[in-house]
Amino acid sequence: MTMIQSALLQVLDLGGPVVLVLLATSVLATALVLYKIWQYQIARVGRHRQLSLAVEAWDRGDVSLAMANLQQTKSYLAPVLHMALTQAPSRKLSDRTEAEAEARFSRLEQGLGTLDLIAQLAPLLGLFGTVLGMIEAFKKLEAAGSSVDPSMLAGGIWVALFTTAAGLAVAMPTSMVLSWLSARMQRERVFANRALSTVFAPTATAATKVEELRAAYGS
Repeated sequence: MTMIQSALLQVLDLGGPVVLVLLATSVLATALVLYKIWQYQIARVGRHRQLSLAVEAWDRGDVSLAMANLQQTKSYLAPVLHMALTQAPSRKLSDRTEAEAEARFSRLEQGLGTLDLIAQLAPLLGLFGTVLGMIEAFKKLEAAGSSVDPSMLAGGIWVALFTTAAGLAVAMPTSMVLSWLSARMQRERVFANRALSTVFAPTATAATKVEELRAAYGS
């Protein structure tokens, strides 16, 4: 604990309270990114091979193969497609499956807003620390009067600019990871929309086997 306190005091002396806030923000951002990566792995985000095979089989009219592929996946979208495949198609069912898919997207997107806030706020915090540091440096310069030591001003400016660098160091990787996670969710939406559209607007061959599906799995 003493070592941690000593390190925090050194950071406080170097960049002031703003750097401590940025340090805490970076810890929060790192923890949130690791959690989102773990969550996406558990939900099988982007891993929809079996779902794709199920949709393709359904579109060909091969109901049994479609259900077999669907049962082999642990994707978070599997229950949504199961609902769409095993119930009689209708406008109400289409709206419900879309709402169920959107609810799952919403759960996976929780936390992305916080990352976006960190990415936008960190540079502003860094700039705020720089302004405070410059104010302090010029106050010392004024207090020194005619006996101005250039190293005093240079040292104050260096410390002030350190907070801007710290803010950018937090914001840039956070923004990059946020863009990556957001792009993955956008691809998930495209995949789900395509899959559900295929299920609710199948080929003529698949449409003739709706009754067979309902008899086998129930409506």
